[in-house]
Amino acid sequence: MTEEFLHFVWQFGLFERNKLKALTGEEIDIISTGLHNSDAGPDFFNARIRINGIEWAGNVEIHLRSSDWKKHGHTKDKAYNNVILHVVEEYDADVLINEITIVPTIKLDYNKLVLENYKNIYGSTNNIACSRHIQNVDKDIFRLFFSSLAIERLEQKTFNIKQDLIKTNNNWEEVFYTNIARNFGFRVNSQPFAMLAESIPLKDLAKQKNNLLQIEALLFGQSGLIPKNAEHPYIKSLNSEYIFLKTKFSLTSLQSSIWKFLRIRPVNFPTIRIAQFAALIFNSSALFSKIIEQRNLESLIKLFSVKASKYWDTHYAFEKPSKEEEKTLGKESIQILIINTIIPFLFLYGKEKGKEEISERALKFLDQLTVENNTIIRQWNSLNIKAKNALESQALIQLYNNYCLKRKCLQCQCGTTIIRSTKQLI
Repeated sequence: MTEEFLHFVWQFGLFERNKLKALTGEEIDIISTGLHNSDAGPDFFNARIRINGIEWAGNVEIHLRSSDWKKHGHTKDKAYNNVILHVVEEYDADVLINEITIVPTIKLDYNKLVLENYKNIYGSTNNIACSRHIQNVDKDIFRLFFSSLAIERLEQKTFNIKQDLIKTNNNWEEVFYTNIARNFGFRVNSQPFAMLAESIPLKDLAKQKNNLLQIEALLFGQSGLIPKNAEHPYIKSLNSEYIFLKTKFSLTSLQSSIWKFLRIRPVNFPTIRIAQFAALIFNSSALFSKIIEQRNLESLIKLFSVKASKYWDTHYAFEKPSKEEEKTLGKESIQILIINTIIPFLFLYGKEKGKEEISERALKFLDQLTVENNTIIRQWNSLNIKAKNALESQALIQLYNNYCLKRKCLQCQCGTTIIRSTKQLI
C-alpha cells in the first residue's frame, strides 16, 4: 500500500461515495475531489465537499495513517490550514490544525480488486509491467495517449537546447551547429562529435564556406585523425591547410583516441561522418535558417542528402583503401537527424518566436516520417502495439523510458485502465 495508490483511488473516484460518514462523526458528501497537486503542499486543491450539509471549498490531504499528519509536520504548517478533509487508509489518531481544530477524516472504502490489480502490475519483473494484460486495453486509448506523449518527449528534448541558447545569448545557428554535430556521432561517437564542434566556433567554419577542402581540413585536423606523414595528395593537402588554419584561428586539436571505430559498421566510421558533416556545412551556410524555410519533408530530406568527398569513395578510414562506393548519408541516418535534432529545434523555435505554424510543421514532419526500428519499438511490436509513424514511435519510446521503466503506471493511461478494471488480473 502506498499513498500514491490512495491518490489514484481518490482522483478517479474509485471509492464508495454514498452515505459517507467521517471517522470523526461528520456526514460527508463529495461534490468534487479537487485537482491533484504534485508539488509541495496538500495533495488535492480546490475540492468541494459538503460537511454536515454545509458546502466547503478547500484542500484534501491523504495519508496511509491519520497519525502521519503529525509525523509529517502538518499540525503547525500554515500551508495545511485550508485542508477541509483528511483521507486515510487507517485511522489511528485525531488530526488537528494548530493543535486546536479537528479535521474531518474519512477512511477510503474501495473495491479491493483495484488494489489487487495494482499489486499485480507493480509486482511484475518485466520492463513493461502490464505486458501480460496490455491486450485488454482498447487501442484507441493508446492513440489518444500518443499525441501528449510525443509532445512530452519533444519538450524534454528542447530543455537542453534552451540552456544552450541562454549560454550563447540566443544564437540559434551556433546552438544548432553544436547539436547537429553531436547527433552526427549517432550515439557511439556523439560525445567526440560534440567536442569537435565545440573546438571550432561556427564563425570560423563559416569563413571557409566556399572551400570544401578547408572545411574538411578544419574538421579532420581538429579531430586529430589526419595521418601526419601520409603521401596521398588529399591527405597532404588536408595537413597543409590545417597547419595554416590552426595558426590562423589559434586552435588546439583533440586526441584521436576519443573516436570509436570498433564494432561499428564502416559506413558509420567517424571519418565518414566527419566528411559528410563537412559536405553539409559546405552546401548549406546558415543551415538553421535554411531548415526554417523548408515547407515540406521532401525538401528537408534533400537538404541533408549529402555525400563525402571523392577520396572517401574508395576509403572508410585514412590510408585504408576499400571497394569504390559513394558515401552518401543514408535515408535512415537522415531520419534520425530529423527526429532528434531538426524537429525539436523547429518545435522550440516556433514556440519561442510565437510562430505556431513552425511548431505545427515540426509535428507534421514527425507524423510523416516512418516508424523507427530499435529495441524499444521491437518490444512494443512483440506485444502487438505497433506505431504507424515516427510520431507514434517517439510516443512509445517516451512511454517506455518515462513511465514503464520508472513504474509510473498510475500516471499512464494504459496502466490506469488496467488497474481500474473490475476484472481480476491473472
